[in-house]
Amino acid sequence: MSAARPSGTDRVTEPKQPDRSLGELFSDLGSELSTLVRKEMDLAKAEARDEVRRVRQSGTAFGLAAVAGLVVVFFASAALAWLLDQWMNRALAFLIVAVLWAVVAAIAVQVGKRRAAEMERLPRTVETLKEDVEWAKHQKS
Repeated sequence: MSAARPSGTDRVTEPKQPDRSLGELFSDLGSELSTLVRKEMDLAKAEARDEVRRVRQSGTAFGLAAVAGLVVVFFASAALAWLLDQWMNRALAFLIVAVLWAVVAAIAVQVGKRRAAEMERLPRTVETLKEDVEWAKHQKS
């Protein structure tokens, strides 16, 4: 006849795997943690490689666009300054064009800062690391 458990007792204090030694359990835990860390590193490397590839492609396209845009800006600015030169002092006309481009540059910097702040870095890795922390907390109990 087995002794009846009191109704308020839970199974928290009972071992989950009573047939295994403490050494075996720690060995398994170490092995699982090692595998988990290795997989997290592999995921981070894969995400970083993908991100670098996308950044390189974007950088190449932006570089080409910047060179073409610079040529366009130069000729358009010169044309505008020479047009203004017909109504005012040449130096003042070129200064007005320069101030116009300074305003454009300031706006572009602000837009770039805002977009850079919105970038999300390695989202899957961050999410799985959070899951791993939860898993490790449950392994303690």
